[in-house]
Amino acid sequence: MSNSRTPVFCTVHASGRRRYGYWQPYDSVTNRGGCYAALPTPVCDRLYSQGRITLGEPLVDPAKTTYRVWPAHGPVAPVRIPAAPLSAMAVAQVLAA
Repeated sequence: MSNSRTPVFCTVHASGRRRYGYWQPYDSVTNRGGCYAALPTPVCDRLYSQGRITLGEPLVDPAKTTYRVWPAHGPVAPVRIPAAPLSAMAVAQVLAA
């Protein structure tokens, strides 16, 4: 989503279903591409809810609304993953090495 040469779009269908995707250009070396590629919706929804991505101006169609997806401009707090506590034996082994 941060590569401006490959724009990502969010399509919201009339039924409420959301789909995130981008156009994958054709690669003559691998003979792949030339099609739309979908991104995992739960992951993109989580990025949106965390404020890591934003949606641009809507392009409204009777059956769907399409938004350009942009990375968030403001600084984002880092995600902290709690580390497993070290046992006394592991700490002693690290200090002894």
